[in-house]
Amino acid sequence: MTTRLIGALAAASLIALSAPMAAPLAAQDKGSAKSDPVQIDPQVKTRKLSGTFGGQRIDYTATIRETVLKSDEGKPEAVIVTTSYVKDPADPSRPVFFLYNGGPGSGSVWLQMGAFGPKRVAIPSDARDDGAPPYPIVDNPDSLLDVADLVFIDPPGTGFSYLTKGTDPEKYYGLRQDARAVAEVIRRWINDNGRWNSPKYLGGESYGTTRTAMVVDELEGGTYNDVGLNGLILISTILDFAMREPTPGNEMAYLVTLPNMATAAYYHGKAEAESVEAIAEEARAFAIGPYATALLKGQDLPQAERAAVRAELSRLTGLSEEYLEQANLRVTSQRFYKELLRDRGLTIGRLDARYTGEDYDNAGEYPDNDPSFYGIDGGYTAAINAWARETLGFETDRQYNSIGRDPGRQWDWNLAGQGRNAYLNVAPFIGRAMRQNSELRLFNAQGWYDFATPFFGAEYSLGRPGIPQDRLTFRYYDAGHMMYVRNEDRGKLSQDLRAFIRAR
Repeated sequence: MTTRLIGALAAASLIALSAPMAAPLAAQDKGSAKSDPVQIDPQVKTRKLSGTFGGQRIDYTATIRETVLKSDEGKPEAVIVTTSYVKDPADPSRPVFFLYNGGPGSGSVWLQMGAFGPKRVAIPSDARDDGAPPYPIVDNPDSLLDVADLVFIDPPGTGFSYLTKGTDPEKYYGLRQDARAVAEVIRRWINDNGRWNSPKYLGGESYGTTRTAMVVDELEGGTYNDVGLNGLILISTILDFAMREPTPGNEMAYLVTLPNMATAAYYHGKAEAESVEAIAEEARAFAIGPYATALLKGQDLPQAERAAVRAELSRLTGLSEEYLEQANLRVTSQRFYKELLRDRGLTIGRLDARYTGEDYDNAGEYPDNDPSFYGIDGGYTAAINAWARETLGFETDRQYNSIGRDPGRQWDWNLAGQGRNAYLNVAPFIGRAMRQNSELRLFNAQGWYDFATPFFGAEYSLGRPGIPQDRLTFRYYDAGHMMYVRNEDRGKLSQDLRAFIRAR
């Protein structure tokens, strides 16, 4: 697994008004020969199961289903797999929660088998490697089935979902294209299950938070056929992509990652504070105060001011003043992963800085790989395949793409209407949706040790003008990008979301 591929997991690691749903999915090649389209008989498998969730014993129906998206000419173009869990007997007044992961290219395995599905894979909770199989697949009392029906979506090119032969990837692999496909699947599910008047929640993790901003624009953004939503649930948020690009001249990337460096240094005993919350707040204040001022002054920064900033930066990050001076007060995340524990011969994780790894040698500038990804991927891959194939009975010779390569490689990151050479920022879509839906609320979950989608970046993005602040809920967890891998935080996240859903 390459560092580039790991980066895709975090969305970056990871504006035209919405058009009618059929148009974006229609074939555009008018010169192709007419022929009868090959039809696909979508697979649907159901199982009647039961479990205890949130302290309640619940009977439910698990359904794994293929939804076929077609062109105007009737040619199947994409087969999208959803896995839904609906309480028995079906109740149209119950909330329904649509979930997906990120990437782009990541299947829903992480949220489904790690956080909210009725079963989960039991991997070590204390930032140790998941080792070799068998991996226990256990009951998940933290599933949200007691408060909402759950629909996990694997977008095109992820999980078992795929594009049919001859389908142009450009029609599905992109910001707007992907959102239109996911929105259509949601509309189909609502229609097929009689849930048009149910409370609805939409949420994702990592690039899934970017997708949420795009999908809410498709569902509520002016089609005059809106799907009203009650809540958006963002887990490990990335909305404004300028903050993850430490290109020369972009100082924001250094400002938003500084609090993460401080929390990681605190966790590994390289910085002192009363608590992780305390050092995070110290780093926030320093980042938007003296540190921002110093970086913006550039080469006009006086030496005395430079020395004071360098000393405080060293105290917060655990890095030596000598190293910080050599880095011109600007340390990239990649360098930090390698440098923080170099004296111990260890690197730290990108997705979760609690994890440590050992490189081939200790002299490099960057880590060989991300120990917080290779420390969990084996268990999750085994779990989703065993659950979908052996328990739910899904039949296919396709592999489950936990992280699909093709979407990330071919993704269209451009949005019309944002101006020449504009960087990507989808937060305004959320602001518009909330302004036009007075009861739409937002829940944002962040891990203290997540470098892929820094918590300060999420706070910055959601604090900009145009986003109603009185309908935002922020919660923080003592783990990283996938905070639910830590048992205590999975339970806390579950309880926080129960409270959010019940508060409608």
